[in-house]
Amino acid sequence: TISLLMQLDILVLLERVFTISVLRETECFLCFFSRSFYTKVSDLHSELYKGPAGMANPLVAFTLIKRLHSEWLNVVYSNEALENAQGRYEEEEPELPKLEDLQGAAKGLMRLQDVYALQVSSLARGRFQRVADGEAVDVYMPAVSIPLSGDDCFLVGKVAYEQEDYYHSVQWLEESVRLFRGTRGEWSPENEGTLEDALDHLAFSHFKTGNVSHALSLSQELLHYDPMNGRVLQNVEKYEKLLVAAGPPRGDGLRRPTSTYLRTRETYERLCQTQGSQPMHFKNPRLFCDYFTNDNPALLLMPVRREVLSLQPFAVLYHDFITDVEVEDVKSLAQPGLRRSVVAAGEKQATADYRISKSAWLKGSSFSIVGKLDQRISMLTGLDVKHPYGEYLQVVNYGIGGHYEPHFDHATSPSSPVFKLKTGNRVATFMIYLSPVEAGGSTAFIYANFSVPVVEKAAIFWWNLHRNGEGNIDTLHAGCPVLIGDKWVANKWIHEFGQEFLRRCSLNPEE
Repeated sequence: TISLLMQLDILVLLERVFTISVLRETECFLCFFSRSFYTKVSDLHSELYKGPAGMANPLVAFTLIKRLHSEWLNVVYSNEALENAQGRYEEEEPELPKLEDLQGAAKGLMRLQDVYALQVSSLARGRFQRVADGEAVDVYMPAVSIPLSGDDCFLVGKVAYEQEDYYHSVQWLEESVRLFRGTRGEWSPENEGTLEDALDHLAFSHFKTGNVSHALSLSQELLHYDPMNGRVLQNVEKYEKLLVAAGPPRGDGLRRPTSTYLRTRETYERLCQTQGSQPMHFKNPRLFCDYFTNDNPALLLMPVRREVLSLQPFAVLYHDFITDVEVEDVKSLAQPGLRRSVVAAGEKQATADYRISKSAWLKGSSFSIVGKLDQRISMLTGLDVKHPYGEYLQVVNYGIGGHYEPHFDHATSPSSPVFKLKTGNRVATFMIYLSPVEAGGSTAFIYANFSVPVVEKAAIFWWNLHRNGEGNIDTLHAGCPVLIGDKWVANKWIHEFGQEFLRRCSLNPEE
């Protein structure tokens, strides 16, 4: 997905596209449509982006990406556009969002819908609500809300439909049909879908979920608009025969798609929905907060505020680990190198839907900001974090619905790329929160049953391996999807080798 920080750049690009292309073609019919479109986009987004709240809203981000991809191109290539004007717009196309960006944004909305149990009807109104005890409850109240159009909902439903994910396509297309009906089927030049398209996709989605009666009624409604559509006529005949043969409707057959992490999905989502720690977990009297020096002379005059989060696995939070200036320096260094994050796939690395983010790796000398952070990490942990005993600093930015499903940081297979450094497995993780997040984005430890909300400028440290070198299964953790905000983190993975005399083995081989 497109990073939320890139949206301001997109707005600048949008204005440049219109300035270069539209104003030069002052006599063509396209000018009227393009100027109207520009006015519409500007009116919708200029006020939203004056503050950080609007910029962090995934619904705002999705609609902007959609307008710059689908709607703008629909205006450019409409029948009203003259051929001699199209060439100028084609020159700008490579810099505009691609189809994969738009699809990724749509998938991000569906991910937020699932993990935070959000109602599609509320999302369409620009709200973030779930049903609790039969009533709609605000999960988060955005400072700026933007409703979705019938075409917006159609696009999300179509993305699900094309993946044969009828659980999501039914919900989003139902909302699309409702909104299209509200406009009495009026069509705008920038729209990709119509009421007929939404009815067509929704009817088949209901059929695939076993709701044949709904599929029939929607197909019959579609015939009012297109009475000579042979395919729909055949479908109506097919549905009528099925209803006669099957008897009464089977009811709602909507089922969420299966997941690789189905066994942990319920716990994972519960931990994400609490948007913070589990009260029972943190009632443990053995957990504490203190000013920590690790017996390091450099920390004696300025100890770090340490919060012990868990004893099994041992995990701590260091507050105010990094300064505002250092955060901006790290983000500036990482921005040019951000690429889609990958995961270990056997001996190779590849992108995966269960990890949605962009990342960059930063090397650093002892005088650079990265070198200074390495030195500070070493003082707090007592470990050697210099390469190759520690991996280079990884900076990660999460976009719309950005997340990382339950996983281990340490390698669980001898063929893992983690061992390419030839310094053993990842013994520990040090993760720095570089930015605040309004809602979502917690780090959830699944088996340990606690989650850590994003604390700006703080850092989490935990041990991935037991002292005997075996992986600690209680470190299974996940990055919850970002609901509202722009999440930046920096990861430092520390390896076994180089720590032999800094973290000694225990006399107990089982420890």
